Amino acid sequence: MYKILFVCLGNICRSPLAEGVFKQYVSQKGLENNILCDSAGTAGYHIGSCPDTRSIQIARLYGIELDHFGRKLEPEDFNQFDVILAMDENNYKDILSLQKKSDGDAKVFMFRDFDPAGKGNVPDPYYGSMKDFDEVYQMCARTSENLLKYLLTLKH
Repeated sequence: MYKILFVCLGNICRSPLAEGVFKQYVSQKGLENNILCDSAGTAGYHIGSCPDTRSIQIARLYGIELDHFGRKLEPEDFNQFDVILAMDENNYKDILSLQKKSDGDAKVFMFRDFDPAGKGNVPDPYYGSMKDFDEVYQMCARTSENLLKYLLTLKH
């Protein structure tokens, strides 16, 4: 089983949406028994909280139910997961910093390293509009195929 973790700052907008989109894609490919997905935040602002209502709304628009509760990235995650995906450069730096406090060997990437439209940050839609949340959804949707292809190349 492959285990992947999507990480943003607060774990209520981008990372739960990426988790939900990728879970749906994996399920459509019949691989839900082979790949476990979760999400977390580098900050503990929203531990135990449901995703932002706008993330929930945009997910539902595309037939996805988000069932995640916010949690903070922990050193143990580097032992539990094979791949950890950062939504932006600040998250990436925070993840690498925390990894130094762990003996885990999870591979850490920027999420959009797998985006066919190009690398970069997934913009935080928190202070934006539904259009911004839809933009994040579109990034997640188009990145899912390449991410899955990569995961299937890993040796287990």
